[in-house]
Amino acid sequence: MILLKKTSLLFILFWSIGMTAQNTYKNWSEIIRKSDASWFASAEAKKIAENVLLYQRDIGGWPKNIQMQQELNEKQKKDLIALKKTAVETTTDNGATCQEMLFMSKMYAQVKDERYAASFLKGLNYLLEAQYANGGWPQFYPLKKGYYTHITYNDDSMVNILNVIRAVADQTDYYSIKPSKEVVEKCKKSFDKGIDCILKTQYKQNGVLTAWCAQHDEVTLAPANARAFELASLSGYESAKIVLLLMSLEKPSPEVVTAVKSAVAWFEKTKITTLEEKRVLNDAGKIVDKKMIPATNATPIWARFMDLETNEPFFCDRDGIRKKSIDQIGAERRNGYSWYSEAPKEVLKRFPDWAVKNGTKVSASEKKNVTLITVAQDGSGDFTKIQDAVYACPAFPYEKVTIHVKNGTYNEKVRIPEWNTNVILKGESKENTIITFDDNFSKIGLGRNSTFYTYTVLVEGDDFSASNLTIKNTSGERGQAIALSVVANRAKISNCNLLGNQDTLYISGKDAKQYFKDCYIEGTTDFIFGSATALFENCIIHSIKSSYITAASTPEGTAFGFVFRNCKLTANADAKDVYLGRPWRIYAKTVFINCEMGGHIKPEGWENWSKPEAEKKAFYAEYNCTGEGFQPSKRVSWSHQLTKKEAGQYTIENILKDKISNWYLR
Repeated sequence: MILLKKTSLLFILFWSIGMTAQNTYKNWSEIIRKSDASWFASAEAKKIAENVLLYQRDIGGWPKNIQMQQELNEKQKKDLIALKKTAVETTTDNGATCQEMLFMSKMYAQVKDERYAASFLKGLNYLLEAQYANGGWPQFYPLKKGYYTHITYNDDSMVNILNVIRAVADQTDYYSIKPSKEVVEKCKKSFDKGIDCILKTQYKQNGVLTAWCAQHDEVTLAPANARAFELASLSGYESAKIVLLLMSLEKPSPEVVTAVKSAVAWFEKTKITTLEEKRVLNDAGKIVDKKMIPATNATPIWARFMDLETNEPFFCDRDGIRKKSIDQIGAERRNGYSWYSEAPKEVLKRFPDWAVKNGTKVSASEKKNVTLITVAQDGSGDFTKIQDAVYACPAFPYEKVTIHVKNGTYNEKVRIPEWNTNVILKGESKENTIITFDDNFSKIGLGRNSTFYTYTVLVEGDDFSASNLTIKNTSGERGQAIALSVVANRAKISNCNLLGNQDTLYISGKDAKQYFKDCYIEGTTDFIFGSATALFENCIIHSIKSSYITAASTPEGTAFGFVFRNCKLTANADAKDVYLGRPWRIYAKTVFINCEMGGHIKPEGWENWSKPEAEKKAFYAEYNCTGEGFQPSKRVSWSHQLTKKEAGQYTIENILKDKISNWYLR
């Protein structure tokens, strides 16, 4: 009798502990995603599974926002049994049905209870039956009157469904239940229809593909309203998961590639880096207020609701009246809804690698060997963005790839990666083909090396050439701001305008040889700087303010650094005291030959940048220059005036000598 009492007490104790452990889960989603597979064989998991079976309607779906782990009393169980035949509130909203199917799959993997498998298959059948003929899904099925009939991307509903169906169609091991071949075929067709629906619902803004709305009309596919505070708009949140789904396709069609690229361009265009969210919490850790505060170079965020025509963010209270800022709506909606999102950051993070893998598929001609790509803002070319054209270039091609850029102002950062060699970037005209951006040191905000991220155009791929372009950094007097950064070997820039302020042109790269011909380069402090061996020929070098033209960091032992030959040095009227250069590193080499120097050049010519050792190790020299600014007798004593014989060594063949001969003539 005593032993029986002890056993009973122990049972009660363990049962109590089990219930306490069960109640520690605050969210149903936490349980579903448990990584401990063996847990799904536990008594606790089996008990929860009984609840999940009870909540599933006979039609196969589940209601949303149910904490399935909470214990049910007998009345609740009877009520749920009575509801089974009704299909009341069955939905895919907020992860419903998809997450319960995942739970049942994890249960069946550990416990071969055929009820679990049957439950999963009923759920799958529910998803297939709920799909519209056009490939979309409503928020509730059977259909519920109101906005619930719209095709819904809201809270990633349709993406979640498609991920389930694809896993089945591809016959992966993600789910432990294996449907029949007939069901697998249905899933394949269903997935393809879903992708087609996504492509057809991508919104065109003034003829240009952008992103998606949270809801689209199930008949017209146009953006649609939902709740009063959820007006038709482009969504910075829902669109992100849609794009990630498209990017995950193994062999994307040209239409899919175009959709992704267009959406990425829209994300870049609409990102917000001037605001940060500040959350005010009470003692219980609950949000009692949200405020958006001004910030400089903040982590990018996107508004969840953006105007269909202007992309301007807007916000609504339950009265459905659009407001321009979050502080204009009441506390209940302001604090109880996610108005901003970081979700597109993941798209932008993955996009470069995806583009390298899939970029060659977007050429209009679909050639295996892409040699000409046209960029035109009016849509008459292969692309409207230069960066998209770069993504379409093959890696390490055997032939030159020409990106022909038609006239227009292209407001974008352009990067030509190390693997995109042999690229020719050719503008229609130097004056009217303009690449511009406005990053600067403070805006980038990545620490002491922020300068190197400020470029408008970055060239990393060897054997690059650019012509007939204007490359501009429009930051103005906001510190370091690179227009063109070239860290490649055998780069030739001809007939280009390079415009900026401080640090306009950065030229570097290991053993890099670079050639600038017939260019106009303007800026102020150190506006031509770096470690490359570079020849500037027949260029106009224009100083905006009194400061320094060059700041070479030539590596020790390098034969030539910066060489200016037959160039003209000009300046704004208020730039009266300009140095030819100063040493960024102590072995700096800079030489001016046959150059015309305006009166803005200081008589002493060169400055040591508070580095006395540079006076012995740097090499600054001139030969046969002209103009008011050429005053050899007044130059600093540690600079040089070359003899004719010495100057004779500064030929293009010697300066730009490389294993590929005469590369600069091509």
